[in-house]
Amino acid sequence: MKIIIDTLENIRQAAQEFISRMNGEKVFAFYGSMGAGKTTFIKAICEELGVEDVITSPTFAIVNEYTSEKLAEKSIYHFDFYRIKKIEEVYDMGYEDYFYSGCLCLIEWPELVEELLPDDAVRVTITEQADGSRIVAW
Repeated sequence: MKIIIDTLENIRQAAQEFISRMNGEKVFAFYGSMGAGKTTFIKAICEELGVEDVITSPTFAIVNEYTSEKLAEKSIYHFDFYRIKKIEEVYDMGYEDYFYSGCLCLIEWPELVEELLPDDAVRVTITEQADGSRIVAW
């Protein structure tokens, strides 16, 4: 599937479309270069799911937990593995408790923990186009 985000003003609409196509999947791995818009798109998804907390990239915390009253499992886990130096760090944080919790998991920089992703993780690629638009594909 593919969604085109032609301007930043349309990101919330794109997030709504993405949510409507999640089909009950729980773990989403977002691939894309630095500046492609992974954090911005995840923020829009969380906002559309009713998260009222401040939504930021968990670059230093590795994982942020948000609450959504729109989901049966109220927690949303937002990961950013950019600063992971060793896979042992991910083991130490108890990644399985998150990935297999039944809660929504939105993962940035999943290529650094690829071997730990659940088999059913949905791999989403965000690609910036020459005109500044983004293509979200999975």
